[in-house]
Amino acid sequence: MTDPDQGYVDTLTNQLCCRHASLLVTAENDLAVLRARIALTTAFIHDPAHAHDARTALAQALGLPAPTPETIT
Repeated sequence: MTDPDQGYVDTLTNQLCCRHASLLVTAENDLAVLRARIALTTAFIHDPAHAHDARTALAQALGLPAPTPETIT
């Protein structure tokens, strides 16, 4: 490769690295939001303060295991 070509390749490489890094940050932020939503949903499904049938329906709609019924002691 000639020197002008190497400069062009270096420029493209730097642009790609910068764009890739920002895309990675965006993906990590999106993943954090999804994890928070999953945690919130899981907490709801397993919270006996909410109606069991509603929690069961939500778990079923999301393809998750149904919550276990509360045992009254």
